[in-house]
Formats: sequence, C-alpha cells, structure tokens
Amino acid sequence: MTQSAKTKTILSKYWLFGLFILMAFAQAKPEKITIYLIGDSTMSIKDENKYPETGWGMPFVHFFDSTVTVDNRAKNGRSTRTFMEENRWKPVVENLKKGDWVFIQFGHNDEVQTKKSSTTEDEFKANLEKYVKDTKKKKAKPVLLTPVARRKFDEQGNVTGTHDKYAEIVRTVAREQNVPLIDLDVKGQELYRQMGPEYSKLLLLHLAPGEHPNYPEGKEDDTHFSELGARKVAQIVLAEIKAQNLGLADRIVNNK
Repeated sequence: MTQSAKTKTILSKYWLFGLFILMAFAQAKPEKITIYLIGDSTMSIKDENKYPETGWGMPFVHFFDSTVTVDNRAKNGRSTRTFMEENRWKPVVENLKKGDWVFIQFGHNDEVQTKKSSTTEDEFKANLEKYVKDTKKKKAKPVLLTPVARRKFDEQGNVTGTHDKYAEIVRTVAREQNVPLIDLDVKGQELYRQMGPEYSKLLLLHLAPGEHPNYPEGKEDDTHFSELGARKVAQIVLAEIKAQNLGLADRIVNNK
C-alpha cells in the first residue's frame, strides 16, 4: 500500500469515528422529568362548573417540550398542613426521582386564622422546610413560591399587599435552605399596578350577572384567576425560570 493510500485510510477512519461521535450526540436526548405542582386553588385544576376560574398551573403545562410532564397536585383550600394531613404529599415523595422538580406554593389558606386549614407562622415555616428537605432527599429540586398576590387597591389607587407576613416566611425559608424563590406576591402586585384598578379586574374572576352560566348572579373575586390572569401568572413563573437559569429553561417551547 502506498503512503498516499495509507493516509487516505487513516483519514477515513478518523472521519468515520467523528461521524459516530456526532451521531451519538445527536441521538442523546434529555432525560424525561416531572414538575410537580403542590399548592392551593390559585394553582389548581378547576372543575368545569367553576370556569372561567382557572389556576395558573393549568396553562403552565403547555409551555414545555415533550421531555417534561407537569403533574399538578394543587388543590383548592389546602394549606401546608392539610396538604400533608390528607396524604397528598406522601405520594409525590414516593414518585419523585432524581432530576424532577417540585414547585411549592402555599400561604393563602395558612394565613387566615379563622380557617380550619390555618397554621401559625412557626408551623408554616416548619412545613415549608419539610417539603424542601423531603424533595432534596430524593435528589429532586424544590422551588419555593410566595403566595400569589391578591388584587387590592387602596383609595388612592395604590396596590397594597395582603400576604406580607407569610410571603416573608417563604423568602426566609428559601434563603436559609438555599433553594430558588419565585416571588409571586411581588410580581403579582407589579402586574396589578401596571394594569391599574379597572383593567386588572380582567385578570380575576370579575363577572357581571348573566355574563357566564356558571355564575348567573355574577362574581367579584380578587383572589382567583380568569383564564387571562392564570396565563399571565404562568408567564411570570416561566420568565423567572429563565431569568434564574433554573435548568428548565432549555425545555420551554419557543424559549427565545
């Protein structure tokens, strides 16, 4: 065999080796993961007789590619305590696997002390810490979210907070446990402020009598979202995933 032929043979082998490497990378796909949503009615899936009320977890599922399953376990009226007492948390922990995510958003039902679901501030903190630690033990990734802002304006047209104490507890736990925080209290207030006292009603369940068959007498609800409001909040969460580079950003459809 001539020197030229030997050189061609060697180059051919390198070319084939390089091609195999490229094919291996091309065929390697990200592992499939699950994002679990645990929380209350502002996040949960609604029954048809409650429409157009919409939890922000409902549109959230549509923003990810086929490698992601969003499992929305949130339930109306639940607090950090009752979610565990009703055996809703244990099945999540049992199914968690390495690489999964848990988005934890409570507070609405913890902070109202007249509700049976209420928790003290110390109980709320301890429960959040348990959710975080249980998630980490399974090598999954917890994300804490403050309770999403209620729509409330004062007489001067300024947005006022309604979750101040319990939202701050979430921030504290996120800092102490070194986990990502998505501040839906602050971001939600910003959204209402941008839209103003009148147009922000479009984000919530504000219906005139006869406007929707599910609410023949109308509805004025500044906590629960319309379809538009739920989508806006879901978009806030997605924007924070990208801004904080949480590792899910590359699985969001049309990330750019």
